[in-house]
Amino acid sequence: MTVRMAGTVAHLEGDWTMTGVADNIDSLVLSLNKIESQGGKSLLINCEQIDETDTSGLQLLNVWMECARLRGIEPKLVNVNNDMRRAIKELGFSNSFSDT
Repeated sequence: MTVRMAGTVAHLEGDWTMTGVADNIDSLVLSLNKIESQGGKSLLINCEQIDETDTSGLQLLNVWMECARLRGIEPKLVNVNNDMRRAIKELGFSNSFSDT
């Protein structure tokens, strides 16, 4: 799992399962700090390069988006592939990611 920032766009890549997210939580915090310090009010989260998701990965993504909202940053998922959409629905995250 990696997070690459380009302005106010976060490019999520790789394995967003329990295995992939455990070692990279700090990068999520750093990305929010960067946007906040730039005065950004929105965050596009590009999910195009996510290879795999599970409950742990979706929970972390949801918490990260909520942390952004608490900082006054409005996150939005974009380029969500069909596999991730299916995982969101099957794992019960439809309300958390209502704009997908």
